[in-house]
Amino acid sequence: MHSKHAAAKVRIFYGWYIVAAGFLILFCMSGARFSFGVAFKPMIAEFGWDRSSISLAYLLNMLVFALTLSISGVFYDRYGPRWVMVIATVALAVGYLGIAAMGALWQFMIFYGVLSAVGFGGASLPLIAALTSKWFDRRRGFAISLAIAGNCLGQFALVPLFAVFLLRYGWRASYAATGMIVLAVNTILVLGVIKPSPHALGQQPWGAQPAGAAGLAQASRAAPARRPDLKLHEAMRTASFWFFLTVMFVCGSGDFLVTTHLIPLVTDYGIAPSTAASMLAWFGMASLAGILIAGPVADRIGNKIPIAVTFGLRFLLYVMILRYRNFFTFYVFAATFGFTFLITAPLTTTLVGKLFGFRHVGLISGFITTIHHLGGGLGAYLGGLIFDHTKSYQLAFVFSAGLALLAVASSLFIKERRHCV
Repeated sequence: MHSKHAAAKVRIFYGWYIVAAGFLILFCMSGARFSFGVAFKPMIAEFGWDRSSISLAYLLNMLVFALTLSISGVFYDRYGPRWVMVIATVALAVGYLGIAAMGALWQFMIFYGVLSAVGFGGASLPLIAALTSKWFDRRRGFAISLAIAGNCLGQFALVPLFAVFLLRYGWRASYAATGMIVLAVNTILVLGVIKPSPHALGQQPWGAQPAGAAGLAQASRAAPARRPDLKLHEAMRTASFWFFLTVMFVCGSGDFLVTTHLIPLVTDYGIAPSTAASMLAWFGMASLAGILIAGPVADRIGNKIPIAVTFGLRFLLYVMILRYRNFFTFYVFAATFGFTFLITAPLTTTLVGKLFGFRHVGLISGFITTIHHLGGGLGAYLGGLIFDHTKSYQLAFVFSAGLALLAVASSLFIKERRHCV
């Protein structure tokens, strides 16, 4: 009896397994996703495409990704995450294997722009964050930050590995290997570990109050004052929703302008592709510091101030890169921008829950992240289009600096309290 009691005491809460599985899934997905910049110029060299053409495929990817996020959010809320993630993983693997065998731009549009986008959208950071949020009442921001740290470390570890593999075996073999690895790892994790909520195992979220007699009496007394959770169309009636949507659109446009064009930009200035890949890798590592700080800080002081500071810092970085472009400033830009890259990721779910409740967090967060990635697709495409017309990314960074100031103002106008309609 004593040994059974001791074993019960040291039993690990299953939510931490969810955090670990989410970490590893995002580790693989981010490595696959951010390899795009590494293969950017090799594909252009082989096929003779211009930068706006390959950026157009990225725009299509973001549009389909954004649509998939919304659809995945609905299916996630209704049916749970497991088969959504399995189907997405298969789509990504088929897309990457198709890229490895393609011979024309229209095929790249299908395999990368559509199939791979479905894969990214159905096993994405916002859905992992939404899943994790259901397992934790206390330290929710910290748990979400740990799970999505996999996105940062995957970029840090796998982008340079992809670059080395590409230089040795070519971009086709690199895409094929990536697709097969993601298929194997994610399928095992999703089917073997992922559970939709603690209630599926007869548990309560971490830190939830026990539902004893006193707790029930307290809940009964509090019930009349409790505000109902808002649905998406109800959240749309609040000003805070639209201010946050503006912030996330601007966030996406900067995120994917930089991650798509950072390697082409720095190699234009004579920096070796392997060094450029290293910059993108440190971009990912710095983003780990950002989210590990963002979650706990948001738990203490709220969400909108960290968001405002993020875009104030981005404005300064855009100004710096407009004035100074050399080896040192490129590294500073990559690392510091990387620090800001995922700060909004753990804050999206926690802020949505704080403003509108958690019952429809998957759908509302998915819609907001849809707008984020629409901005991302436009940012990446316009960056390539501007370069093809001006032979420079200057104008793209000027626009981004102005948008960063808009995001600072919008974030400060968010009323960080529980909303009702």
